[in-house]
Amino acid sequence: MKTYKNLYSEIYNKKDLILAWRKARKGKTKKDYVIKFEKNFRENILKLHEELKNKTYFPKPLKTFILRDPKTRKISKSIFRDRIVHHSIINIIEPIFEKIFIHDSCANRIGKGTLFALKRLDLFKRKVSFNGTKKVYCLKADIKHYFQEVNHEVLISILQRKIEDEKLMNLIRKILINRKVEEGVGMPLGNLTSQFFANVYLNELDYFIKPKLKAKYYIRYVDDFVILHKSKEQLEIWKKEIDEFLKEKLKIELHPDKSRIIGLSRGIDFVGFRNFYYFRLLRKRNIKNFINKIDEFKRNEISKEKLIESFQGWNAYAKWANSFKLRRDIIKTAKLIYNPDL
Repeated sequence: MKTYKNLYSEIYNKKDLILAWRKARKGKTKKDYVIKFEKNFRENILKLHEELKNKTYFPKPLKTFILRDPKTRKISKSIFRDRIVHHSIINIIEPIFEKIFIHDSCANRIGKGTLFALKRLDLFKRKVSFNGTKKVYCLKADIKHYFQEVNHEVLISILQRKIEDEKLMNLIRKILINRKVEEGVGMPLGNLTSQFFANVYLNELDYFIKPKLKAKYYIRYVDDFVILHKSKEQLEIWKKEIDEFLKEKLKIELHPDKSRIIGLSRGIDFVGFRNFYYFRLLRKRNIKNFINKIDEFKRNEISKEKLIESFQGWNAYAKWANSFKLRRDIIKTAKLIYNPDL
């Protein structure tokens, strides 16, 4: 296996830091913390460069807040200067690992995403069911408390198979331990590095399921994955083997309540939709969330402009389901002026 050395100097290279800054500020140029950083841009970039070069850089404490959309999650984010460092690291190491990621790992990758996952699922449904003529079963699973349980030692050992640069590995360790929870485990939801490392970590699972188990119709989106097969018994065997692999090799486990085998006719809950043989539906909570937006508007808690902005984003997402009538009814309910063709 090819390994990579002498990467650390690329992390603190001034040109690379400026590229990382541009990526970190994208879509956030009006944020106070970005404006503040850019008031003394040259000084702040040079300081970051010197700290990294001299190995005196340490990340600042994370800022934590609670997000309830739709379930309650604790989000911890780094301050802007640290996000620049994260982008610089990912700019250098992402191309290395991208080469070994499987095709059907769909989250946080260029050219992939929710729509890609849905299209792959549609293709797999047709193939396994012989265009809807055969019964199909699905192992629908996710990892229990995934981001909180990622084991640092395991992650570092996986990264070191490709990266032979102790300076860079020490920088990654600093980022991993910058979290006031149980020592040696967990990554903060909200950091770019966490999203990337999540894929690196579960790439081990991808290789176990695809080449080892030879499960042909497998798709993963972060820690949420599906396997389609005509045999329920085969999926039962694979489920047990997968859980054993996760516990033994990655120190994590399947979520007992969210990992089960169901018939495709009942609908697979995956990447925000309930997926059936011939159609897909929006999750009820997704519809409810936008109905709540309409209620907020009726109570004068948000403006008409804000409601329309929210609808445009929701509508673009909802279009991927069989939802024409639903979207038309919502336009009428909210009294929105919008393209009647949706």
